[in-house]
Amino acid sequence: MDRITIADLYDLQETIAGEYLSRFTYPWEALEGISDFIKALGPTLDPERFEQRGEDIWVAKSATVAPTACLNGPLIVDEEAEVRHCAFVRGSAIVGKKAVVGNSTELKNVILFNKVQVPHYNYVGDSILGHGSHMGAGSITSNVKSDKLPVKVKGEQTYETGRKKVGAMLGDFVEVGCNSVLNPGTVIGRHSNVYPTSCVRGVIPEAHIFKAPGNIVPKNA
Repeated sequence: MDRITIADLYDLQETIAGEYLSRFTYPWEALEGISDFIKALGPTLDPERFEQRGEDIWVAKSATVAPTACLNGPLIVDEEAEVRHCAFVRGSAIVGKKAVVGNSTELKNVILFNKVQVPHYNYVGDSILGHGSHMGAGSITSNVKSDKLPVKVKGEQTYETGRKKVGAMLGDFVEVGCNSVLNPGTVIGRHSNVYPTSCVRGVIPEAHIFKAPGNIVPKNA
């Protein structure tokens, strides 16, 4: 049985969006409302800890944002996060506590849990990255199929997302190797690893290593 529900993948205590995500069963179901959630939550944030930096943009006072970073709302940058040189946030993004958004990294319609690292040349779109997950340099989430048809998540069974744009759902503490491509609708279970330069699709179970298509092994094997 596929273990790809929000409860299977994420510790909801490790994101400012925990209550929002708890409304859904599967993570891709939450993608539609990220923008509206941010717009509703932002005005309620403690002004002693957060400052508003533009329309629908809230940045924690303890966060570090490079002057060359481009921030577009709706956006929340949580406490002690770091947004580095030439990062491009297109909007509808939540950057968790102590998360790192690196140089030339682009975000769009995403939730990054606390301590997520997307530190070098990453594209993350229509995706949810769990607590402590890390994407190596140059790794990206592909979020649109070449035929432009709605994305399906294919594991032991097939799940219809009903969306043309679905990136990757990474569970807590996932490690993605450098220059990997996560195809639309990829779901990776907690504590799993992806080898560098991989092309990944479908469901990777919890605590497994993706070495190549058809070569996915348990970590303790």
